[in-house]
Amino acid sequence: MDREILIDIVTKTMPFGKYKGRLLCDIPEYYLVWLHQKGFPDGKLGMWLSTLYEIRLNGLEGILAELKQRYGRV
Repeated sequence: MDREILIDIVTKTMPFGKYKGRLLCDIPEYYLVWLHQKGFPDGKLGMWLSTLYEIRLNGLEGILAELKQRYGRV
């Protein structure tokens, strides 16, 4: 997995919708599932959200914890 994508997930915020302004890594799993069913947006945002969905789906949230402490808002 590309480290830059993971850093983006812990530093970028959701630009629209119910969770606008929240760090991507803090978006609830049910919302990611809903987006997955509806279709992720195009571009980098869609890539970040689909990557986060896969991380959550596979129980790998721990890989984001250190990066969030180092780069994100805690």
